[in-house]
Amino acid sequence: MSAGESLAGVSTRLSEQLGDLDPGCDVTHVLDPTVYARRSHEAYCSLAKSGVDAVLLGMNPGPWGMAQTGVPFGEVDHVRSFLGIDEPVDRPANEHPKRPVLGFECPRSEVSGRRLWSWAEERFVTADAFFRTFFVWNWCPLCFMEEGGRNRTPDKLPLESRQVLEPACDAAVREVVQILKPKSIIGVGAFARKRAAKALEGVDLPIHQILHPSPASPAANRGWAPQVDRQLQEAGFDFVTA
Repeated sequence: MSAGESLAGVSTRLSEQLGDLDPGCDVTHVLDPTVYARRSHEAYCSLAKSGVDAVLLGMNPGPWGMAQTGVPFGEVDHVRSFLGIDEPVDRPANEHPKRPVLGFECPRSEVSGRRLWSWAEERFVTADAFFRTFFVWNWCPLCFMEEGGRNRTPDKLPLESRQVLEPACDAAVREVVQILKPKSIIGVGAFARKRAAKALEGVDLPIHQILHPSPASPAANRGWAPQVDRQLQEAGFDFVTA
């Protein structure tokens, strides 16, 4: 079985485990793009290579990125042009009326995804070169939305929900590490680094952190890419040409 097929199996099992999750609080809609965007998600998994330098670990899907394409940080234009993925996406059963899932017809650009994949394209030129060094994975596959359409991140869910979510997602991270055999993990933001450290407690694997590319971060809005170049250089990655 290839690395991509194994990763697709991880996401299938995780989706089944979380299928009955009650997020509580003000969350009215839960989307799982690894289900309704399965074709593009599996196409993305097929790009994975074992023995990468690092897995870049994000938090969970955003409404205009992975929630549309099934690809972590999956801003439509870069998923299509840089990753070469453009598959039909089904409509989810619990679609939020204010956040329609239009798949690759979505006209909005997710800033976080555009920043991350633009950086990858500028530094590595081709997707194949990037995936020889990195693979991007999200800790949680679910997108949580409140009634008004606001995105709620997993760390803002009630304790009861997190007690179900965290063990399942942490176990999936361990499986991803077993499959890809990375030399290190890089948390995209503090939350992802924290979950990686928890999931891989006792595993001899360096865990680093880079700035999250969200536009909600004032620091990220002051030149995200060069800051990440510096952080990676400080962590010992010598391929960066900033």
